[in-house]
Amino acid sequence: MTAYLHAVGVAVPPHDVHRAFLDWADARLDTRPRALFDRMAARSGIAHRWSVLPDPTAAGGFYAGAMSGTASRMAIYAEEAPRLALAAIAELAGQIDTAGITHLVVASCTGFVAPGVDQIIAHALGLSRQVERTLIGFMGCYAAVVALRTARHIVRSEPAARVLVVTVELSTLHLQDTDDVGALLAMLQFGDGAAAALVTGEPGGIALGQPFAATVPDSAALIRWTVTDQGFVMHLDGAVPARIAGALADPELVASIVGDAVPDDLFWAVHAGGRSILDAVEQALGLPPAALAASRAVLHDKGNMSSATLMFVLARMLAAPPGPHAGVALAFGPGLAAEGLALERVA
Repeated sequence: MTAYLHAVGVAVPPHDVHRAFLDWADARLDTRPRALFDRMAARSGIAHRWSVLPDPTAAGGFYAGAMSGTASRMAIYAEEAPRLALAAIAELAGQIDTAGITHLVVASCTGFVAPGVDQIIAHALGLSRQVERTLIGFMGCYAAVVALRTARHIVRSEPAARVLVVTVELSTLHLQDTDDVGALLAMLQFGDGAAAALVTGEPGGIALGQPFAATVPDSAALIRWTVTDQGFVMHLDGAVPARIAGALADPELVASIVGDAVPDDLFWAVHAGGRSILDAVEQALGLPPAALAASRAVLHDKGNMSSATLMFVLARMLAAPPGPHAGVALAFGPGLAAEGLALERVA
């Protein structure tokens, strides 16, 4: 039994906060670190990032004066995460019939609420009370792969299943009061976004093939989320791209990802975790510059939306003219771990 990804709906909030963040960060830095920050920001490949918070660092904004505590941030998450997820689901419903959902799989790592986002979404959509729900939390950027993998397992065990997959992240709720240039560069990457997809056993769209997973040894400290009294603190080590490149130099790992195929004969849906990460994947696998064009476009227009990012890339793949028949979905996150799926376009 094969599972198929038929369509992806996406949504971002209305507030573009990227320029405001750059100005806010600049004001916190002395001359030398400011020059470094500005140089790295210019090279980031990011032009826009979107937030549920209007002008969060401006006078009267959410982060004006003393930084808000985790409780205040989670109150906004409980309100805005379901709202953004429902906008993505509405966009999906404009593409394909979403009636008859039997399973709901939701991934999110930027907030906690109970009853969960999955239950809030199910109630808002009027789904059957018998719908089976799965909530994937705190796995970070590769959670989209885990969500799709879960949907694949469901369809393979229940061929009539119609699985709604949702990823929703409000990364901008976790801005931190710091003048550390490394921390500011990490925060520079992240924005808010949501995506929704339909996975069934009916042929169409992109077939979800064999999953793969690998953890890079001695790398657990490189990507971390720490829950504090002032939100979730992200640590993104500058060594991550080099460690990814090193891991992808391992022929055994590459074989587990591409099988017998030549990497540049495939289409690539790679999580847009940052320009340096995309560069590392491209160079390590010897891919042509156009191979990661969809990932770079998502990074430019939306930034890194954690688990939702890969879904935005897949949405572009589904909307693009036909290319290579076989492909790969690949994402990285805490661990340092790589997760992915083999993909196949359906004629």
